Amino acid sequence: MKLFNKVAIVGVGLVGGSIALAIKNKGLAKEVIGVSRHKKTLLLAKRMGAIDKGALDLNIIRDADLVILATPVSAITKLAAKISKIVKKECLITDVGSTKQAIVSELERIFPNYVGSHPLAGSEKRGILNADPRILKDSLCIFTPTGNTNKAAQEKIARFWSMLGARVVYLTSGVHDRILSFVSHLPHLVAFSLIDTVPSSYLKFASAGLKDTTRVAASDSEIWSDIFLSNKNNILESIDIFQANLSKIKSAIQKKDKEQLISIFKLAKRKRESLNCLMFKV
Repeated sequence: MKLFNKVAIVGVGLVGGSIALAIKNKGLAKEVIGVSRHKKTLLLAKRMGAIDKGALDLNIIRDADLVILATPVSAITKLAAKISKIVKKECLITDVGSTKQAIVSELERIFPNYVGSHPLAGSEKRGILNADPRILKDSLCIFTPTGNTNKAAQEKIARFWSMLGARVVYLTSGVHDRILSFVSHLPHLVAFSLIDTVPSSYLKFASAGLKDTTRVAASDSEIWSDIFLSNKNNILESIDIFQANLSKIKSAIQKKDKEQLISIFKLAKRKRESLNCLMFKV
């Protein structure tokens, strides 16, 4: 069932490419077009069947019904003003940014039919070659509407994500950014720091534990530096809380307090075991 005549995706990387493939697989648009800074990306996207055509120039999105901004978060706000001069007034606009407050504040001012969204799907890999429409299946997509959000646009974009396999939940942009700073941004930061702490000469002895714990440290450095800086206050708060908890473990070790260590570890174990169940109750 076609929801749109033409969908334009600005940023045909891992997430943008996966969305494009999912749209094509589900037949949700008559045409999918892509915009990228790299000609090679567009050629690969077309060869993979993710897009029908692409361009380095934003003008290709002129008659799109839906524009999805799938660039790094800092680029989304920079591109918004340019895009607003190209697209038709009734065009629906959404983004997949991992932080929302700054993006929502800027884009809802510029576009009458903007709806902030964040599909919680992806991996540590990057680029169109790693795009996979299945990453959206059974995922969560967080919507961050405001009192100014066009309800018709919100309903149609929610339907769009649902048809791609995501379950839509609603948060304010501020609550979104605080939650994500703990459940997504902090784990990446810890993984980066952890692998950096291990001496390179020791890595050949690493087992699955280190590999599992630091998997996301292989993520794109430019994307994640953007995310951390765009969510500065929440990230700093989550770091402070993490450091306080780490200090409790350090103190217990210094004091040889086995009971305290067991108590801390048991609580952590219960929280970790509840994680999979909690994910289905959102």
